[in-house]
This record gives sequence, structure tokens and C-alpha cells, in this order.
Amino acid sequence: MISNWGSALGRTFRGTSAPLTYALIGLCCLIFVLGPASGFVPSYGTGDALLAAQRAYFRRWGVVPADLFGHPAREALTPITALFIHGSWIHLLGNMLFLYVFGAMTEERLGRVEFTLFYLVCGYLALLGYAVANADSEQSLVGASGAISAVLGAFLYLFPRARVTSLLPFLFFLPLRFPAWVVLPFWAALQWLAAGQAAQGPGVAYLAHLVGFTLGFGYAWVRFGRTTRVGAAPVTVPEGENQP
Repeated sequence: MISNWGSALGRTFRGTSAPLTYALIGLCCLIFVLGPASGFVPSYGTGDALLAAQRAYFRRWGVVPADLFGHPAREALTPITALFIHGSWIHLLGNMLFLYVFGAMTEERLGRVEFTLFYLVCGYLALLGYAVANADSEQSLVGASGAISAVLGAFLYLFPRARVTSLLPFLFFLPLRFPAWVVLPFWAALQWLAAGQAAQGPGVAYLAHLVGFTLGFGYAWVRFGRTTRVGAAPVTVPEGENQP
């Protein structure tokens, strides 16, 4: 999907050598297919039995804020395991699309080990931040949204002039190309507005998106500084309407 490139300090970034990004996508897809939400495993049953299995699965591997703070030693790893669990096909595919599009060039810029640690730590902190804000919630939180939002934040700092192809529903899904410094702050603003309206408690974890995005941008800013920002040539980055 990324056909052009950005360069900095004599190095070229094409998004074609990113094994950790592709491994994360493959692992998330495999875990989903083997879980109860995919509908592919008959042993989980059907109907009410399947719904019960899904609820138990999400509670076991997802972040439940009330459990996290009520039993911190037992639940401490759930913000990591939750990054690899998704609630539906749409949830999975939307997140993986964003990771595929924005993760490859970010991984090339950070390096494989650093990118992996960045992804896991930012994802953990994003889900933890959401749990702190909803400490009494009994609802399970799953998905890679927080970690992928951190990738978006880092991408914005590292490749601000990369061209992002967006499909806007109010323009009849006409594909339009904008630089990342326009598209990604607009996306973050939508998350901010949605988080402010989520007064009825957990649903879509918009706050985790915001925390992850801020962490990712801040990390890239501190890590690389203004003197090593990437001067990107136009990069076509298709973006769907699904939000991570």
C-alpha cells in the first residue's frame, strides 16, 4: 500500500521491510480465528453458549478496570494480552488496516526491537490510562487500538508530509489525498470529541486512542528531536473509515 518513500540522514524508508509489523498482524489474526468471536471454532457452541464463552474469554484476557485495581497482582498482564484480542471481524480488520498502513514505515524508522517495545509499552499505558479513568467499570476492554494509536502519533511526527488517501463519507467516499499532518490531527480531534461525549461509561475506548496517540507522538519527539525529522516525499497511504 505504501508505494513511495521518505528519507532522512541518507536512509530510505519504503515500508517494505517490517517483519514485526506483519508478525503482529498475523498473531492478532490467528488469535482471533482461534477465539470464540470468529465463529470458526465449534467447541465454543452456538447461541447463548457462544455468547457466554465470548464474555468469559474477553473477561479473562481483556482489561476489566474493576478487576485490574481490585486484584492488581493477578490482572497486571491483561493490558498486554488485551492488545491481541478483538471483539469482531470489523474490529480486527479495522485495527489491522491501520497497523499495516502506518506500522511498516514506523518500524523501519525505529528499528525492530525498539518498535516492538514501543508498541507494547505504549499499548499497555494507553489501556491502563483508560482503566484509571473508568476504575469502577466491569466491562472488558480488548483490542490493539491504544498501541496502534501510538503508531499513528509516531508516524505523524516522523512523516508529517506523507500523503494519506482518505475516503470521506460526506463526500460520497471520494478518495482525497492529504498530508499526514492534516489527516492524523483531524483523526485525533475526532477521538477527543467522541471521548468527551462518552458519558455513559465504557464503549469504544476513545480515551485509550488519545492516550496512545499522545504517547506515540511524544516518544518520537523526545527520541528523535527536530534535527532528525524525516523529510518525506509524497507517500500514498490508503486509509479506511474504520478507526482503531
